[in-house]
Amino acid sequence: MVVYPVSAGGLAYLESNTGEAPTMTFAKNGIIDTPSSHTVDRTLEKLKNILHDRGVILFALVDHSGEAEKVGMKMLPTKLLIFGNPKTGTPLMVAAPRAAIDLPLKILVWEDGQGKVWLSYDSPEYLKQRHGLPDDAIHNIAVVANLAAESAK
Repeated sequence: MVVYPVSAGGLAYLESNTGEAPTMTFAKNGIIDTPSSHTVDRTLEKLKNILHDRGVILFALVDHSGEAEKVGMKMLPTKLLIFGNPKTGTPLMVAAPRAAIDLPLKILVWEDGQGKVWLSYDSPEYLKQRHGLPDDAIHNIAVVANLAAESAK
């Protein structure tokens, strides 16, 4: 299946050329949501293994739902991975220092109220526009889409 980005009234989504339902969506806020075929923990494990295999540094894992539980609150499974590679991220921050507020890259793995698991991340194009990154720098952050897609399978 091949997907094409489409924009309609500020809402962008991916459309396939096979007539299948789109697999990813993002709105004006630039967040892309990719459905996972696995539980939150299995999706996280796959993502961590992919990062390790590619030599990408896992800077942090924030377990939002685990921390909520520690203070007696309930929250559906929600975990954030913060990862990157200084060789690819540093040039972006040199070109646009405020990009450091959105870097390193992040993928949120979470479960919705219907039990569906999602991987959510900032669209590389959104980050490019938000920070005025050079066109030739987008490949430095575009890997996030592949990481999410591989982890969701």
